[in-house]
Order: sequence, then C-alpha cells, then structure tokens
Amino acid sequence: MEARQSRFRPRTAGRLEAMDGADPDRWSAVAEGWAELWGGYARPAWRAILDASGARPGTRILDVGCGSGDLLGYAAARDLTVAGIDPAPGMVEHARARLPEADIRLGAAEQLPWPAGHFDLAVSVNALQFAEDTLDALAEMARVVTPAGHVAIANWAEGAQNDLNTIEDAVAHAAGEDPLPDGELRQPGGLERLLTEGGLAVVTAGLVTLPWHADGDDKLVRGVLLGEDEATMTARAPVVLAVARRYRTEDGRYRLVNAFRYAVARRPT
Repeated sequence: MEARQSRFRPRTAGRLEAMDGADPDRWSAVAEGWAELWGGYARPAWRAILDASGARPGTRILDVGCGSGDLLGYAAARDLTVAGIDPAPGMVEHARARLPEADIRLGAAEQLPWPAGHFDLAVSVNALQFAEDTLDALAEMARVVTPAGHVAIANWAEGAQNDLNTIEDAVAHAAGEDPLPDGELRQPGGLERLLTEGGLAVVTAGLVTLPWHADGDDKLVRGVLLGEDEATMTARAPVVLAVARRYRTEDGRYRLVNAFRYAVARRPT
C-alpha cells in the first residue's frame, strides 16, 4: 500500500492551499477567518459535483474534510441529507453551530465512523490529498457509499491556472523560499488516475473557474496570508499588494481568477 500511496502524496503549490495540510490546532485557529474569507469560494465545484452525481432531495451526502461546513450548507439548501467529518476541532465546532441538525463528527478520513453503504455520495473538496494515506482515505469513502453510489474529489488546479499562485510565488521569493511545486492531483488527469487506482469507475471530470473577490487591501492581505501572525502579515503585505495591483478593479476591489479540478466516480456494484 505504501508504494501505491506515495504516488499521490501531496506536493502542494501555494501557502493558502498548504493550510489544509496544517495541524488540526492551527486549522482550528483560522476557522472563523476561513469561513469569512474563503468559505463559499468553491461553490462552482460543489455545483458541478452534485449535478454530475445526480444528487436530488433526500440524497445522503458525506463531506470528508468538511471544514467550516460550507459545502454542507450548500447541499442542505438543495434538500440533501448532510453529514461531515473533519480533524480540526475548531472547524467541527463552527460547522455544528451552522448546521445543528447535521451529523458532523471529529475524525480522520482514513477511519470514517459510519457503517458501509450509509451514504449515496461521499465528497472531499481540497482535503483528501492531505490524508495520511490517500488511498486508504479513498477506500473509506468508497466503503461508506452504497453499491453504485458516487465518490467525488475536487482540489486546486495546477498553479498556472490560478492568479493566486502569482501572488504566493512572489511572497515566497521575497522570503527567500522556493515556491512549492504542483502535486499530481492538481495536474490534468491526476484525480481520474487516483480514482481508477482506488477501484472506482470515473463518470466525469472537469475544470471549473472560481473567481475570488476581496473588498480592499485589508481583506486581500488577510485572505492570501490566512494563518500567518500579525507581524508576518505586516511584513509581507507590501509584496502582496504590489503583485495584486494587476488584479485591482476600478472600484478598489480585487478579482483573482482561479480554478479547481474535480472528478466524480461510481462505486462498482
């Protein structure tokens, strides 16, 4: 298993994405800021996944790495029956406060505390690649869906597709660091290969554009440098603002165009 799994170990590109791989306590500390600044950002990917999987009112969905519960809130608004799990206590607390009727648990992707065949759809958005063992986590997602149920994954596309990477690369260079390389799951075909290796039949895959808007300099800096302390934000803010000037609109806001890749697969019957 280790030899197979190592092919899909996370090699992240971008400091913001790497926050997902941070320890649970650090992730807990930014739960409120994440919900405010990035919580609904992946909505186009959510929509693509739910549409491709045929989700309809009553569909039982599990969000693995549910964070602050944003996807769960979106799915609940479509009358799906929602459940989630996340390793960060602060994120779980935030999600439970938002969706008190939902089944939201603290735990790891490799050990999902639900019985086999409990869900119609298991989803992981920008989270599965940070599991200790990616294939084990995928196997757990497949286990908890019904025969012929769906498993879906989405994460950031390769850096060349993202305006955010232009800013993060500049911040890394200014700090004397090398930008982190793209991982295989960010590349075209990476998600499909992972699902296929996990014994699932890919139904569809695609690329969705996700614009991110920041209402002024402060929100831009806080969003890009989420998780950094105040001193670091102050020191790096000039670099962020200088590079982001090209993305500034006439009304003083910022618009960064990024992209997610997604893939939906079916569990064999």
